[in-house]
Amino acid sequence: MPYCVCFVCTGNICRSPMAESVFRARVGEAGLAGLVEVDSAGTGGWHEGDGADPRTVSVLEAAGYDGDHAARQFRAAWFARLDLVIALDSGHLKALRRLAPTPKDAEKVRLLRSYDPAAGADLDVPDPYYGGMDGFEECLEMVETASAGLLAAVQAEVERRAA
Repeated sequence: MPYCVCFVCTGNICRSPMAESVFRARVGEAGLAGLVEVDSAGTGGWHEGDGADPRTVSVLEAAGYDGDHAARQFRAAWFARLDLVIALDSGHLKALRRLAPTPKDAEKVRLLRSYDPAAGADLDVPDPYYGGMDGFEECLEMVETASAGLLAAVQAEVERRAA
């Protein structure tokens, strides 16, 4: 049974698909494909079925990542199959923990930047939607940096399960 990680932002068209694409690439590079399942969703369903924001796709593809995506809304029932739910900002963290059916499920929710030791106290990945390309580039940089720590944590869990 694979270790399942889901990234969550507001509409699932900017930050969470970016994090999904980057982390999926890191999982593949680490030889964990098949052992770790990666996806994403939004706290709201406004964009369900839509592709990622074109700026997200542009930044991802320019950096060598896959930009293919279809937005969907996070469902409380998913907690049962997920091992880790990664929120992109503190608003998502609170919304997801409120949505969690049990305290154990609420413990699965973490902030992405909590895996970046250099992040300091501000653990939110800012929403680039209403800004220019520089916000999307900054978002990608934050996601890439935090993904290294997240990969180490997930890899340790995968190894622990295999032992």
